[in-house]
Amino acid sequence: MFKKLFVSGTSACFELENDNAYYSPEKYKVLLNGREVGGERDTNVFSLFNLSPDTHYTVGTTADDYTLSFRTERESGTVNVKDLGAKGDGVSDDTYYVQMAIDSCPRGGRVIIPQGSFYVRPIVLRSDITIEIYKDGELLGDIAEEHYPYVPAKIEHDDGTEEILATWEGNPHPCHQSLISAYRQKNIRIVGEGTINGNADKSTWWATPKGRAVARPRLVTLNKCEDVVFHGVTCKNSAAWNLHPFFSQNLGFYDMRVQNPYTGPNTDGLDPESCDYVEIVGCVFSVGDDCVALKSGKLYMGARYKTPANHHTIRNDLFCDGHGAIVLGSEISGGVKNLTVCQCVFKHTDRGLRIKSRRGRGKDCIIDGVLFENIKMQNVITPLVINMYYFCDPDGHTEYVYSREPHPVGDDTPYMGRFHFRDIECTECECMCAYFDGLVEQPIKEIVLENVSFSFKEDAKPFRPAMLEFVREYCKEGIYVDNVESLTLKNVTFEGVEGEKIIKKKCDKLTIE
Repeated sequence: MFKKLFVSGTSACFELENDNAYYSPEKYKVLLNGREVGGERDTNVFSLFNLSPDTHYTVGTTADDYTLSFRTERESGTVNVKDLGAKGDGVSDDTYYVQMAIDSCPRGGRVIIPQGSFYVRPIVLRSDITIEIYKDGELLGDIAEEHYPYVPAKIEHDDGTEEILATWEGNPHPCHQSLISAYRQKNIRIVGEGTINGNADKSTWWATPKGRAVARPRLVTLNKCEDVVFHGVTCKNSAAWNLHPFFSQNLGFYDMRVQNPYTGPNTDGLDPESCDYVEIVGCVFSVGDDCVALKSGKLYMGARYKTPANHHTIRNDLFCDGHGAIVLGSEISGGVKNLTVCQCVFKHTDRGLRIKSRRGRGKDCIIDGVLFENIKMQNVITPLVINMYYFCDPDGHTEYVYSREPHPVGDDTPYMGRFHFRDIECTECECMCAYFDGLVEQPIKEIVLENVSFSFKEDAKPFRPAMLEFVREYCKEGIYVDNVESLTLKNVTFEGVEGEKIIKKKCDKLTIE
């Protein structure tokens, strides 16, 4: 059995219905109108491309006899960028032709990026169009920094209201314009088997990543947009974050790849910030920072706009390399609500499920009722981390952040509620099983580990489990818990732990079943 996730005019995405994490129980082939298309598949999410608009299809697999009928979307017309004069030779400036194709495409139409490498400066999207990037087609970013205009942090109106136009790490901040951007647009589709390549590995963006008066551009920014889907495409070599949806809603990311070298600074994969209804399904991440980081701004943004990361679903994804696979924070002052992470595989990340915050994120930073389940981790240095002393920001290394003396609970105090980690298998760990470190004045309320197993590499190396002051290196150690009101372990197993399985500092209630 499988279900439909997304259909455009020329592509479709489906998901097998099973309990396996990312990979399918057995290999299979896809049948389109009864005929095999493509080679063998081994993942729970599969896609079809090169379909015809407004056409009825049936799809099945060789795994069973189940078939599903669907119809592709109608289109009003197409515009091929080469028909307008784009060269696609990877050298000529094709910006004008690509932008003209977008601007002239009829609503409900499709812009075609065919085979070739189309060298472009920043491109702006508009509502009610599809961009299709063919296989072996590429939007290739210009490498000259001066070709990326400045975007002001905000516009202030006479009535005291403001419009946030650009941010950097949770605060209004001027930025270079993203290679691809959309502002207050809706009903956009980016589909195909091609690539959006920021080309930052050939540029100067990574040489001086910090201390810029104008922040580096993202690869893609969606500011206050609605109903946007990315399907199939590869995003890579971003100057900073790859995908940054901001104050946007109804977003889908299906069967796509996000790639940056591990050495690329701050090259997060996908960072939805203060967004509502986000689905990330069947995607593969390998980046130079956090793979997926849910955010909702620092104190100014959280207190003023009170817009949490809400209704996020992360399912059947593969995370290979990165600082953290699934991350909450650290710019999370608006809080997180209604988050489900399930059926994912993590390989070779520093940390698996990583929550990072600190004093100063504020009383609207409420994270509660979070469920992580059915996850496989392989060679993840520290699988589970909740760190409430994260040493980020200019004051990150000050006593205010790292102090173990209780501070008054007030407007600057974040709240960590209940976290449930269920059906998780962690193999080839190195540092420790889990690191849970709550605030002295506002402990984490409850953590439950249910059906969780940990085992270690024989040649494991020492490592610091979390980024905070004065933490030592650990190697093959158990679960560290401090300033947690309740920790419950149900059917939790340890293999290869050297020393105590539970390193208990301050935990009011420890239950082991």
